[in-house]
Amino acid sequence: IGERAFQSCSYLTSVTIPNSVTSIGYGTFEGCSWLTSVTIPNSVTSIGNWAFSGCESLTSITIPNSVTSIGYGAFYECRSLTSVTIPNSVTIIRDYTFYACRSLTSVTIPNSVTSIGESAFSECRRFTSVTIPNSVTSIGDYAFYNCYSLNSVTIPNSVTRIGKEAFA
Repeated sequence: IGERAFQSCSYLTSVTIPNSVTSIGYGTFEGCSWLTSVTIPNSVTSIGNWAFSGCESLTSITIPNSVTSIGYGAFYECRSLTSVTIPNSVTIIRDYTFYACRSLTSVTIPNSVTSIGESAFSECRRFTSVTIPNSVTSIGDYAFYNCYSLNSVTIPNSVTRIGKEAFA
């Protein structure tokens, strides 16, 4: 799906992406503020930068195992998103991927992830705990910044870099 194909389609409420689609482009659904549900097929291998940014009504999303790349800010300010499972095929959680997903209470970070980017989970204010898998070596600046409810963090010995104010 091309760049910004549905950008700012405010009244779009649900999307079923067909099996013929292999990538969701830059800003494809950015600003679709009433979008509540998206079905992503196993044919999709990449979700572009800012693809779902500002989809304030999106409550949950299942990212299929076929996805190997999730772009910068892909779910930026998806304020109603309550849970997400990142598939084992993803190796990097990029900068701002889940920034300001204020209703997000849990996330499953798979053992395939080696790096958590800058501000990846900043402003996820309902997180109470997070377990970082042994595969992670780097946690970016502000990665969990302003996660006010976070009271338990498990960081494995594999982590060699924790960025500034990562858990402030």
